[in-house]
Amino acid sequence: MADELVSGLLKESDLRVVLVTTGALSRRARELHRSSSASASLMAQALTAGALLAALQKNDSRINLQLECDGPLRGLFVDGDGSGVLRGYAKNPLVSHEGLDGEYHWRPVLGNKGFLSVLRALGDGENYRSAVELESFDLAKDLERYFTISDQVPSRVYLTVLPEGEERLGLVAGLLLQPLPNGDTQTFRTLGDRLAQDFEPTVRALAGQGTSALLKALVPQSDLEVMSRYPVSFTCSCSKDRVKRALVSLGREELLDILAKDGKAEADCHFCTTHYVVTGEEIQEILAVMDQAAS
Repeated sequence: MADELVSGLLKESDLRVVLVTTGALSRRARELHRSSSASASLMAQALTAGALLAALQKNDSRINLQLECDGPLRGLFVDGDGSGVLRGYAKNPLVSHEGLDGEYHWRPVLGNKGFLSVLRALGDGENYRSAVELESFDLAKDLERYFTISDQVPSRVYLTVLPEGEERLGLVAGLLLQPLPNGDTQTFRTLGDRLAQDFEPTVRALAGQGTSALLKALVPQSDLEVMSRYPVSFTCSCSKDRVKRALVSLGREELLDILAKDGKAEADCHFCTTHYVVTGEEIQEILAVMDQAAS
């Protein structure tokens, strides 16, 4: 099944529902970072959560989702936008040990303290960041708490990572349910409680039918109207030109020092792990352009 996000509205109850499937995207992230099982699973959840958050943005503006913790994972970072472009990394991709199923499942990975923060682009160069301390040490539950505290919007978030055959990251999906300002809170609670029971088994049974069919199975109400639908993917925007622009920002003296000591500049992208080398000749060209601009 292709990765896709579908956003819908329950018109009679004024509830927003967003569903995203991210199996291929998550497997790509695991492949790039050579992640062990626990890191890969939490990164899959975080990328899925990032897609849900980005779907709430206007004009394809960006969001950053950041988790910091004192456990061996140390933290993770997701960057995305409303067009379905996502990327991310875990600070330690090599964590493999998880706890037993239950409320302490992710404690061996996340530790005992941490916070979750979201940076949203508001347009015109303005950003808004808000954060909450980790309380449940479960990404879906702590995101619900984030929405309640930071946005004053009651929300239900469901994230699941299910094996399929020999593939540990087989089925990956997430769903966000929120009432709009005039939304029916009783319907929100009733539907939210049912989805808590039905989400994972429905994804397991029907994911192969596609994201739109899965959403209609999860939310079978006749007043559901699909508002938007688009593919999602792990895509990085790094490039050698960006590395060169970063070198320019270091200034002439720093570039001369790099040239004298190393003869070249090297950089690695945190998101896609691409390794860039800017040769001595290229640094000389950058210096020449800087000198020309200064004269």
